[in-house]
Amino acid sequence: MPQSSTPNAIAAQPLSEENFAPFGWTLGRDFPSTAHPSAFTNPATDFWSQHIFQTGAQDGAEVLWVNYRNMDPFVTHLEKHLLTEQAIVPLTGSIIQLMACSTDDGGVDLSTATAFIIHPGQGICMRPGAWHATRSTSPEVTCLMLTRASTTVDLVRHLTLGECARESAITEIPRLEIAEAWRSTSPPVPA
Repeated sequence: MPQSSTPNAIAAQPLSEENFAPFGWTLGRDFPSTAHPSAFTNPATDFWSQHIFQTGAQDGAEVLWVNYRNMDPFVTHLEKHLLTEQAIVPLTGSIIQLMACSTDDGGVDLSTATAFIIHPGQGICMRPGAWHATRSTSPEVTCLMLTRASTTVDLVRHLTLGECARESAITEIPRLEIAEAWRSTSPPVPA
């Protein structure tokens, strides 16, 4: 549920598996404490599975670099992707991700609007149909994004040529404010 101090204001909360579950999955979890077929460790390296990414297509996933520069605390539009999951991992700074579930008819369920602060070393993977908007906490934050190639092309055509988007939707919402408390938050200190 959203944390509000005033009507239409949402405070960004720390990212956790539990509070992000309605929208997708968290990334950046620790090495598993029990044996896992996709986990390996030795003195030189560790690797372990975080999530099996589903694009909804046979052509595979696309890795994008995304620069976010919008620090405006007011959100008036949300976007969702209809066919694919989408993962975002901040690399050079923290981002705020505003999320909302879809209603039964596919609209935005603003009663579920929640904002998350995501620091470098953390990430999210949004399920198809999860409404979202991203804000940066500094003048520019570079992120790694994992998505579906055709969804990217479809969105670029929509945004640059005005073509009808087939794999995404963007909708206007009543203005929501992401509370300013996130501006003073620091990334968690590694253990």
